[in-house]
Amino acid sequence: MTNTRALPLALIQLEVPPPQVVAQIGEQPAWFIDALALAPDDYLIVRPHLGDALPEFAQIGGAVLSGSWSMVTDHADWSERTAAWVRAAIEYALPLLGVCYGHQLMAYALGGKVGDNPNGWERDLTELQLTPQGKSDPLAATLPGCFNAWLSHRQTVISPPPQAKVLATSQQDGCQILRYTPQAFSVQFHPEFTRRIMNVCLPQGVADSGAQIEGTDWARALLENFLQQTRPQAERAQGA
Repeated sequence: MTNTRALPLALIQLEVPPPQVVAQIGEQPAWFIDALALAPDDYLIVRPHLGDALPEFAQIGGAVLSGSWSMVTDHADWSERTAAWVRAAIEYALPLLGVCYGHQLMAYALGGKVGDNPNGWERDLTELQLTPQGKSDPLAATLPGCFNAWLSHRQTVISPPPQAKVLATSQQDGCQILRYTPQAFSVQFHPEFTRRIMNVCLPQGVADSGAQIEGTDWARALLENFLQQTRPQAERAQGA
């Protein structure tokens, strides 16, 4: 009998949040676990900053690279090691999703330029727009032309890798969604965030706007659709 059980999703945690954030809402993997309602067998957590070996491609169904309070331009050893793993994962055609820092790291690893956002710190609930390429992308085309998502980033993808397609933008950032291969894409926004996570992650003294997503959380829907791509074809067909 063919084994149709999904391989685990690798949650690549890129550094640790400040202590006051961890005390209130935990670390990055917990946010993805909650957002996707993952059971313990559905995922494994990898922490390169603690020296964890990055996973063998054949042992996982895909990977999410998390956000971080670090900067890609610091070129930390654990970050450079993860960038090299990303390049190999792309060659292997492993499903990959980069989020915020993970988005910037993927773009950097594949030849893009990352640096301080010349338009300033982009944060809170923000409207994004699909590009013409986004409207024809198999995954992004499931989104409306305009939708809202949570953002909090100082650095950004200044210029994407030559082979990348820009699928969405915002007023302050021209690379909100990048497609690299049929299996790999990244997002500057945080599909795993809720209003509470956004509020806790704001620096002390920065006002909470109180904004809420009304109706469908399209960024979260994109995250859920990516999870389906990491599962065996038979399991996807059953809507598991």
